[in-house]
Amino acid sequence: MKVENENAREFYMQEAVKSGWSTRQLERQINTFFYERLLSSKNKEKVVAEIQTSEAAKTPEDIIRDPYVLEFLGLNPNDDFYESDLEQALITHLQKFLLELGRGFSFVARQKRITFDGRHFWIDLVFYNYILKCFVLIDLKVGDLTHQDLGQMQMYVHYYERELMNEGDNPPIGIVLCADKSESVVRFTLPENETQIFASKYKLYLPSEEELLQELRREYQALEDGKIDETGDTKLE
Repeated sequence: MKVENENAREFYMQEAVKSGWSTRQLERQINTFFYERLLSSKNKEKVVAEIQTSEAAKTPEDIIRDPYVLEFLGLNPNDDFYESDLEQALITHLQKFLLELGRGFSFVARQKRITFDGRHFWIDLVFYNYILKCFVLIDLKVGDLTHQDLGQMQMYVHYYERELMNEGDNPPIGIVLCADKSESVVRFTLPENETQIFASKYKLYLPSEEELLQELRREYQALEDGKIDETGDTKLE
């Protein structure tokens, strides 16, 4: 393989076996720096430990990524587009989006309607993850993340948990996929130790290798400076 880093090479080999990747899928994950992006959002020791075992990830934090790279959509970040345009592009390229989401995802519904007290609400995308054994709800936001977005997702997740879970399911999780987010908004909106609601950024283009290295250096420097605690949350100054 063309991957020179021994840890990265072993990671891709294990993931290809676990996920049944085709050659084209494996090449895309290598070309989009999947291993490096995983390192930037999780601690290195945990990633290395994971690739040395055949056990699948068991918690939402092990599967949910931040950011998601959606360069396959062909959308220009400088163009004006609506959430419906983003949603349609994801549906059009559903196979590639499933690959970007990671292992165990299957598509369930688009614009899933839920109704109570005579009011209708629509969840942009619904998936099921057979590894976590739970529904995964995704809401798309083309702008900055707000506390209202997180509150709305909490409502969706609670509704699914109380009304639509099947026997044997684990509690559903919700992902607000947004163009940008404030970590402080996430921290002060969601309860401490939140395990069901997540906010992830999406990128419409693949960062250059230099941009990716800069981001990794920033993450490692923050760790060294004590700005990120052991759970991965950014500490306030």
